Amino acid sequence: MVGSGVSNQTGAAIGSLAFPVLGPVGVVAVRQYVAALVLLAVGRPKLRSFTARQWWPVLLLGLVFGTMNLSLYTAIDRIGLGLAVTLEFLGPLAIALTAARRVVDACCAVIAAAGVITLMRPQPSADYVGMGLGLLAAACWASYILLNRTVGRRIPGAQGSAAAAAVSALMFLPVGFVLVLRQPPTAGAVGYAVAAGVLSSAVPYLADLFTLRRVPAQAFGLFMSVNPVLAALAGWIILGQNLGWTEWASIGAIVAANSLSVLTRRA
Repeated sequence: MVGSGVSNQTGAAIGSLAFPVLGPVGVVAVRQYVAALVLLAVGRPKLRSFTARQWWPVLLLGLVFGTMNLSLYTAIDRIGLGLAVTLEFLGPLAIALTAARRVVDACCAVIAAAGVITLMRPQPSADYVGMGLGLLAAACWASYILLNRTVGRRIPGAQGSAAAAAVSALMFLPVGFVLVLRQPPTAGAVGYAVAAGVLSSAVPYLADLFTLRRVPAQAFGLFMSVNPVLAALAGWIILGQNLGWTEWASIGAIVAANSLSVLTRRA
């Protein structure tokens, strides 16, 4: 779990180093290609056997997957890694709190909302477009979770996820062609983008698959809370993105809300 979290956020930080050359769209395109190659190798989907009932959630999942990464990386470019990942984390947190009917979950929702309000408070330097993109990434992550459940019920193994990754990669193929034709990218920029794909897609997917066979879902959900903190640390160490005490307090409130909800949940 530690390896998955550190790899994911380190990959996002390294990928942002290619923004000056490729831009967020180019980095996401390369990441989608890498994710598709890895998942197709692992899942080996039998695409010809898919029915219409199986294809439509796969197509939606591919669209959401691409939109989620594009909005997240564009948010990272505008507001920094730590804040972007924190806002994105609201997606799974919202699903967890909405599905619950306990007083403690209502309190957790209030704590998380306080953290969000603090993050998005009006100030001269506030980038509301970047924050909006972070919230869009959160909505996409929530949709991604729900669609993954549907795909998992209708398609065995990792075939559905692999097919969705392939669909998403196909969506970004025109982006790759345009980038190469307009301005051939440097080897360093491509290397950063490929590293982002490996570290933020391939490694976390395989690590989580391995972990969930051995670790209870509750413990896994609790550790997911650490991701905003890991993102803020990766942004600080790799990118030099410093956060003020109000931002750290907001991240802490959102992490605490998820941790409290998970710890008080019955198995």
